[in-house]
Amino acid sequence: MENKKNILPELFLTSLKIGLFTFGGGYAMIPLIQKETVEKHHWISNDDILDIVAIAESTPGPIAINSATFVGYKIAGFAGALISTVAMILPSFVIILSISYVLREFENNIYVQYAFNGIRACVLALILKALLTMYRQVPKQVFFCLLMAYALIATAFLKLNVLIVIISCALAGLIFSIVTERSAS
Repeated sequence: MENKKNILPELFLTSLKIGLFTFGGGYAMIPLIQKETVEKHHWISNDDILDIVAIAESTPGPIAINSATFVGYKIAGFAGALISTVAMILPSFVIILSISYVLREFENNIYVQYAFNGIRACVLALILKALLTMYRQVPKQVFFCLLMAYALIATAFLKLNVLIVIISCALAGLIFSIVTERSAS
């Protein structure tokens, strides 16, 4: 990998681009983060993306900012984390600040409401793409499929606290891996 100081401007521009052109929050950003950092720049691997998303979702704060921080750190250490995070936040900050000045003008405009309905449909498609991409990376063992089903049912239907579900899935995965490793040896 190239010198970390030389990569910082490119990391800033890449993170700025992701922050500027992705609507719908962190889950909608995952495909673009993956495309830019894995496919285009080859800074990290698909496995890294899975790990980063898992960690970003398990830590406090917005998944988009957490992902940007972890990606930046993986690529260029502390400076990369700082640069990537600031660049990811900057477009949203500027846009929200600008919109806040004219919010009253927009809130009742029917065309703006229609545009946001279109954006919501697009965001849903991006989230589904992220889900499909992540699903392809998950081991296809019965245990992990059952774990995914448990997480879906527990959060969507039983309304269990997401943190409890994440911790229980992490513990189940850890125990399963330890038992599987011991029985294999």
